[in-house]
Amino acid sequence: MRLFFAFMIVLSTAVIVHGAKREIHRPFENDASLKPQGAIDRVVFSKLRQLGIQPANVCSDSVFLRRVYLDVIGTLPTLEETKQFLLSQSPHKRRELVDQLLQRDEFAIYWAMKWCDLLRVKAEFPVNLWPNAVQAYHRWVRTSFKDNMRYNTFVRELLCDSGSNFRVPQVNFYRSVQGRKPEAIARAVALTFMGVRAEKWPKERLEGMTPFFAYVGYKKTAEWKEEIVFFDFKKMVAEIDKDGPRSAIFPDGTKVALTPDKDPREVFADWLISPKNPWFTRSIANRVWFWLMGRGVIHEPDDIRPDNPPTSARLMTILEKEVMSSRYDLRELFRRILNSKTYQLSSIWKGDFEKGQKYFAFYRARQIDAEVLVDAICQITGTTEEYSSAIPEPFTFVPPHRRTVALADGSITSPFLELFGRPPRDTGLQMERNNRPSWSQRLFFLNSSHLRQKIERGPKMQQLMRASRDPREVVTRLYLTILSRMPTQEELAVANKYSKSSEVDSRTAVIDLAWALFNSVEFLYRH
Repeated sequence: MRLFFAFMIVLSTAVIVHGAKREIHRPFENDASLKPQGAIDRVVFSKLRQLGIQPANVCSDSVFLRRVYLDVIGTLPTLEETKQFLLSQSPHKRRELVDQLLQRDEFAIYWAMKWCDLLRVKAEFPVNLWPNAVQAYHRWVRTSFKDNMRYNTFVRELLCDSGSNFRVPQVNFYRSVQGRKPEAIARAVALTFMGVRAEKWPKERLEGMTPFFAYVGYKKTAEWKEEIVFFDFKKMVAEIDKDGPRSAIFPDGTKVALTPDKDPREVFADWLISPKNPWFTRSIANRVWFWLMGRGVIHEPDDIRPDNPPTSARLMTILEKEVMSSRYDLRELFRRILNSKTYQLSSIWKGDFEKGQKYFAFYRARQIDAEVLVDAICQITGTTEEYSSAIPEPFTFVPPHRRTVALADGSITSPFLELFGRPPRDTGLQMERNNRPSWSQRLFFLNSSHLRQKIERGPKMQQLMRASRDPREVVTRLYLTILSRMPTQEELAVANKYSKSSEVDSRTAVIDLAWALFNSVEFLYRH
C-alpha cells in the first residue's frame, strides 16, 4: 500500500518533474517553432516581447490531442483515436483534427450545455421552465449549434420570437428570467448578450433600456404548463392613447420612438446585432476566448465595463474582426483560436506566473467540468450514470446511455456534479460554474466506493485486463486510455516494480494503477 501511494505522488507531480528535467521523452511539450500562425499570434507574441515575458514551449501532440477534445467536444479521445493521432505523420494533423472535431455531433451537445448554463435552462425553482419546455429549449439550442446557426441569428430569434413555449422554444428565454418586470428582462439581456452587469450601470441607462421589454405578454393555454409569449400590442396602444407616444433609449444613448407597428424587441435586436454595436461582437468574441483559454481578454467575461479594460486592446480588436469577417460564424472563430500557436502553448509556464497568465504566455490549466469528468470516467470504464427527477411532474428519467453533458435540465443533478461545481443555472453568470479544486473533491476520489466499483467491474476495464498478459502493454494501454499519452520510462519502471511486488497480484496491480491515474492531477485537469 505504501508503494501505491508513492506511485500516486510520482504521477501527480509528473508535469513539474518532466518540465524541469527536459528528459528525452517529454510528454507535455516539444521544441516546435513559435512562429506566429496568424494575427492572433502576432499580437500576443508582440505583447509578450514588449513586456519581457517568455512564452511557454509548444505543447506535445498528446497534450494537444487531449486538450482539444476536452475544449471542443467535452470528451476524451478513445484509445484508437489516440493511437491514430499520435502515429500520424501528417504535418497538418493538428489542423485536420480541429476541422474534424468542429463537425462532430458532440460539438453541438457540449456547446448546448455551455449555453444552457447562460440561458438558465432549468425546470424547477427558481426558474420554473418545467420539463416539457426544458426539453424543447435544449433541443433548439443543440440543433442551432449542430446546424451552425450564425450567432446574430441565434440571438435575434431568442429576443424576437413569439409563440408557445413548447412549440417555439426560443421564447423560453423570457420565461427563464427571474421576474417578468421589464427591468429584470433588460438586465438578463445585457448580461447574456452584451457581457455587462446592468445593475452597475447609471440608473438612467437601465431605465432607458427597459421600455424595449415593457410589452412582452404571457398567456396561459389549456395545455398543462404551456404558455404563449407574445408582443402585447393592445397594451402598447392603450398606453399611447392614455399617455402619448412611447420611446426608449439604447445603451449607447441613442433615443428611439416606439410604435405599435413594430415589436420593440425587434427594434432593440436590430440595434444589438449591428456590427457597429460596441458590446455585441466584443462580448461573444471575449466569451469564446475565455471558454478556450480559461481567461478572457476582458476578465470576467460577463463584466465588461470601462474600468475593466482588456489586457490587450489589439487582441480584443483582432478577435472582434474575426467574428465580423466570418459573419458571426462561431465555428470560424473557434478554428482561428484553436489553430493558433497561442492556444497550443504548453501549460508549463516560464517566469512570472501571474503576468504570464494575464497575457496568455501559456495555456491555463484548469479542472475539468463536472459533467465532462463523470462522462470521462464512464467512457474509460464502460459504465453509466443514472439520473432522474421525481419533481416536478411529469417525472423525468434519463436513459442510462445518455452522457451527462447532454442533460437538458439544470435541476437534475447528483452529489458528484454538485461537489465538482456544476452551476445551478439560477443567474446566467459565468461564475456560477465553480471549477476550483477542493479537499472534498480529492477525498472523494481517494475514498469513493462508486469510483472503485467502476474501475473493478467496468466492462472496458475488464476487457483491458484480458487484452494482454504483457504488463508493459497493459500499462501502456491504461496510459493511452486515461491520460491520452504514452508512459515515460520512469513510469513504466514504477508500475513494473509495483506489479512484481509480493503484496499484490496482477489484477490488483492493474486496478491500483488505474486508480492512481484517475487520482492524478493530470487526469483531473485540462492542461
